[in-house]
Amino acid sequence: MVSNSPDQIRSVLERIRTIALVGASEKPNRPSHEVMEYMQHRGYRVIPVNPRLAGKELLGETVYSSLKELPEAVDMAELFVAPERTDDIINEAIEMAIPVVWMQIGVINEAGAARAEAAGLSVVMDRCPKQEIPRLGIQSPTGKG
Repeated sequence: MVSNSPDQIRSVLERIRTIALVGASEKPNRPSHEVMEYMQHRGYRVIPVNPRLAGKELLGETVYSSLKELPEAVDMAELFVAPERTDDIINEAIEMAIPVVWMQIGVINEAGAARAEAAGLSVVMDRCPKQEIPRLGIQSPTGKG
């Protein structure tokens, strides 16, 4: 069972540096776009993942079609997709040994979270880093923001 305790969330957000944001949107009013921009401003590297936008540029980063297409390792896969679409993404994260799977507010997959945790990954579910960072007073990895 995912704890989502403040200590666990703090630990995740203080140790990650590079995020794959799955479900990134090019529309500035979409939560995924806002969170990507916020996390970049805070000093995190955020690589957008969206098969519909693959090859395009979003907020200065190339968009990739899937986690497996990423050109470099990431510390966290942040999921902005419908809960029923998370199983394959969680399985990719497990296969790639991505240390953290973060499911955005409203994205709940208990079975997927259990599989990820059993594989040794940290899981945060039904939370938003844009809300958690100021709530917990977390400093950015580069001292920005």
